[in-house]
Amino acid sequence: MNLHRRHFHRAGLALTLGALAGPAALAQPAGTARRIVLGQSVPLTGAASEIGLAFAAGAKLYVDAFNGRKNNPGWQFELRQLDDGYDAQRAEANAKKLLADGADVLFGFVGTASSEAGARVAQAAGALFFAPFAAPDTLREASQSQVFHVRPSLSDEAFKSVRHAATLGQTRIAVVAEDDPMGRAGTAAVQAAMTELKLPAPVAVAIVPVNSDKVDAAVANLLKSQAQAVILVSLFNSSAAVIRKARAGGFAGTFMAFSVVGIDPLFTALGKDIGGVVVSQVVPSPRSTATPIVREYLAAIDNSDQTPSYESLEGFIAAKTLAEGLRRVAPAKGLDRSKLQQALAGMTDWDVGGFRINLRAGVRDAVRSIDLVTIRPDGRVVR
Repeated sequence: MNLHRRHFHRAGLALTLGALAGPAALAQPAGTARRIVLGQSVPLTGAASEIGLAFAAGAKLYVDAFNGRKNNPGWQFELRQLDDGYDAQRAEANAKKLLADGADVLFGFVGTASSEAGARVAQAAGALFFAPFAAPDTLREASQSQVFHVRPSLSDEAFKSVRHAATLGQTRIAVVAEDDPMGRAGTAAVQAAMTELKLPAPVAVAIVPVNSDKVDAAVANLLKSQAQAVILVSLFNSSAAVIRKARAGGFAGTFMAFSVVGIDPLFTALGKDIGGVVVSQVVPSPRSTATPIVREYLAAIDNSDQTPSYESLEGFIAAKTLAEGLRRVAPAKGLDRSKLQQALAGMTDWDVGGFRINLRAGVRDAVRSIDLVTIRPDGRVVR
C-alpha cells in the first residue's frame, strides 16, 4: 500500500454549532426524521491538527453516507465539530458548551488531556462519552461507565511494542515522550509493560517539548544510553526530529511509535528517512480491500475529496459503531440515554465488518488485534 498525503477542507469540518439534544429528546418538526446530534471537540488546528482533521473527516464521511441512505431508519445524525487546538482547557469549555446547549452524545475527542477533560464534563452531566482518541487508561476503569472506547488502550499498544522488541532480543529499551499528559501516560504504559514482561527498566527516559524539533538533549541521552530500541510517545513533528537526529548521530537501533504519532504526517515529515520505523495500528489498513469495513469506507471515500488514512478510517469505524448502538434502541421513537448506555455496554464483541469491536474493554483487550507495521523509504507499509 502506498501512503498518500491527505487533503481536508478545514472550513467544511468547523461546522456551525446549534442547540444539541439534552437528556430528553429534542422536539422535532412533525414528519421529519429524528436528529441524533454528536458533539465533537477536536484539534482542527494546532499540534495534532493532522490527526484531528483526519479523524473528524472520517466520522463525517460515515455520517454523510448514513444520512444519504434511501432506507433511512427514521433518524439521522447531525455531527457538529468544535476546534480545540489540542488544548485541554478549550476541549473542556467546548464540552460544557455542547452539553449546556443539550447534547445526545459527546463523540471523538482527540488527545489524552482533552479526553480526560471531556469525560469529566460528561460524567458530571450524566452524558455519554464515546470513542475518545488516545485516551488515558484511567478512562477504562469501572467507575467510568459512561465512557466507551472503540480503540485499544495505551497499555495494549505499549505491551505489543515492548513484547515485539523483546522477541527480537532488544531488551535495552529507551522511551522518548512529549512533555504532556499523553507522553506521561504512554511512558507509564511502557514501564508497566516492561515490568509485566520481566524486562529491565528503560535505559533512558527522555522528555521533549510538544510538537517541537528541540530534541538535542533527548537525542544525546539516547545515544549515551546505548539503547537497542526507542519507543516514541510523541506526535509526528517531535518524533521525526528525534529519528532524524539520532540516526545522524549514529543510532542504528529500532524506532517504534504509538498509533497517535500519525503515520501519514510522519511519512510527510521524514520522507525516505522513515525506513524501518515501526508503528502500532489499531484499525485495519485503510487499503485492505479484503476487509468489508474497509471496502465500505473506500466506497464512501470515492464520493469525497479525501484520501484513505488510518485515522480517517478509525473515525469512520467509530461513527458506524455508535450507529449500531443507536439502532439497538430505536432512537426514532425517542432517545433514552440509559437504554443507549446499556446497549453500548453490551457490545463487547461486535463485528463492524471483518473487524471486531469491544466497547467495554479494559487495559487488556483479547478480542481485537493491534498491528505493528513497518514503513519503507518508498512509503510502502508492510505488516
